[in-house]
Amino acid sequence: MNFFPNAKINLGLNITERRTDGFHNIESIFVPILWRDELEIIESNQTSFASSGIIIPGNAADNLCLKAYYLLKSEHDLPSVRIHLKKNIPIGAGLGGGSSDAAFVIKGLNELFQIGLTVSQMQNFARKLGSDCAFFIQNKPVFSFGKGDEFEDINLELKDKFIVLVYPNEHISTAMAYSGVKPKFPQYSLKSIIEMPMKDWREFMINDFETSIFKQVPRLLKIKQELYAAGAIYAAMSGSGSTLFGIFDSNPPVIKMKDTKIHICKL
Repeated sequence: MNFFPNAKINLGLNITERRTDGFHNIESIFVPILWRDELEIIESNQTSFASSGIIIPGNAADNLCLKAYYLLKSEHDLPSVRIHLKKNIPIGAGLGGGSSDAAFVIKGLNELFQIGLTVSQMQNFARKLGSDCAFFIQNKPVFSFGKGDEFEDINLELKDKFIVLVYPNEHISTAMAYSGVKPKFPQYSLKSIIEMPMKDWREFMINDFETSIFKQVPRLLKIKQELYAAGAIYAAMSGSGSTLFGIFDSNPPVIKMKDTKIHICKL
């Protein structure tokens, strides 16, 4: 059976406080987007994982897709499977691609073998694999808080808007992203900002990672400025980067940026 794990963007990202468990509490708006990997799960004589497309660093045995399978198998009687992932979403890009792959394995196994897990049960499994994995179970715009694994429904209208995603082939590590951030609660709530006209988001909606990461990788700020110059209503870095995105009212003009991968889709 085939599945298509999609990426996400963050509209705003506030690092609010450091937790006693070493993680950070955040606030963000998670929005699914149409940039997809391709996932195949087939019953087999032996459980295995293979990938194609973008090269995934590290040992295949440590891939989140396999971890998701064994997590479910620890509580449910699952047959062996062969998992193949064609990786299209850039890695370390702030788009949640790896988390999405793991979440779609959980959803895929639930559907393929009729396990009967509820949304809440699948989210609880996903939370054990990564902070934003649980988002991809329902896969709809939400206000995210806690470690990024707690959600509130929101009313966000982005229909017919276009998004341009610019991946500059820069890997931003989590350690690098958090090294320059001082947690604080935001002056304006993201839930109130998204009720404003989108043209006002530029003034009020921020990503706390941008200030320090733009100093370390100045070309990311230049890409953001170029998106605004091309007519974006709102532009920002997604998550801890390095992908930048711009939201446009209509089909955007042709945008060319050296040494980048550009993906355009409708929201």
